[in-house]
Amino acid sequence: MFSIVIPSWNNLAYLKLCIESLRKHSSCEHEIIVHLNDGSDGSLDWVKSQGIKYTQSDKNVGVCLAVNHLVAQASYDWVLYMNDDMVAAPGWDVGFAEAISSLDTDLAMYFGTLIQPEIGKSETMIKRNFGLEPQEFDEKKFLAECMSDKRSDLEGAASQPTLAHRKWWNMVGGYSLEFSPGMSSDDDLLMKFWVAGCRNYRVVEKSRFYHFGCKSTGRIKHNLGGRIFVMKWGITQIEFHRIYMPSLRRPDKGNTVSNPHNFVRGSLLGKMRRVGYGLRYSYPLEDIEAWDAMPGTGKWSGGN
Repeated sequence: MFSIVIPSWNNLAYLKLCIESLRKHSSCEHEIIVHLNDGSDGSLDWVKSQGIKYTQSDKNVGVCLAVNHLVAQASYDWVLYMNDDMVAAPGWDVGFAEAISSLDTDLAMYFGTLIQPEIGKSETMIKRNFGLEPQEFDEKKFLAECMSDKRSDLEGAASQPTLAHRKWWNMVGGYSLEFSPGMSSDDDLLMKFWVAGCRNYRVVEKSRFYHFGCKSTGRIKHNLGGRIFVMKWGITQIEFHRIYMPSLRRPDKGNTVSNPHNFVRGSLLGKMRRVGYGLRYSYPLEDIEAWDAMPGTGKWSGGN
């Protein structure tokens, strides 16, 4: 059984559909814990009426603090973090359970396969439109077609839903609060797991979820996640994905002669961007934005 943690920010219609899908399409009764940011839209009254375990803050505290707080309340070893604008497909938990049993270690991160109306360029997602809002969600079509795109598990990382062992979540400190309200916190967590020795990152094809899209991030002022990441780790996020994540497919599991341990080696690009960001208070904002737009240093999905 899993502990499923869901942060929610006044998204009652989405939250209802999310939890309904978990109750209908799970093979057993998993623990569900919701953190309500505000909850003044009726979410608080609804979770109380449903007997759902919850925590609440009077204002939006961001996903980093909310999810860490939820994980601290979890009763089971394996914790799944998913967003409230997602709908679980039948067999989602069986797929994760099979992936866990296929390894002899709990130092691993597993990710669901997302189905979205729009995806851009992504090998980890499936493009299908089953509705853009909860009111128009076509459940019958979703159930009939959610598994029609056959594929294999993919080595590497994706976005939520994210499944990890609570022991290792606590070991690395969970989401780093310097990334609040949350931009780039996912990549930082991946890096922290990598430094802890994790070499098992897998997108599980049987664990599928429909994702309406980012329904909360558009309402907040974004933190400069890409800048925080490079200042912290010495490399850019895109370098991390191109160098560290793909290296998991090498026979040496990424432990090359130049990097014999789990330490992260700073890159030339990372050093250049650190200098550029260090000068941010000495130059006008438009100059810093021009730096961000330079080839090889620009914005990307999950970046700045």
